[in-house]
Amino acid sequence: TMELMANAMAQEAVIRTADRVAQEARRGGEDELRLERFMNNKPPIFKGG
Repeated sequence: TMELMANAMAQEAVIRTADRVAQEARRGGEDELRLERFMNNKPPIFKGG
């Protein structure tokens, strides 16, 4: 039926959106880790003077 099809499409859209959000969150986490690692290396820029 049309109702079943619409339901399946809606579910698919929700799953796709959740996937994208999870992917972006993962990417953001990687960026944070990279920044943390960078700061731990004590780059000269942040030593001030």
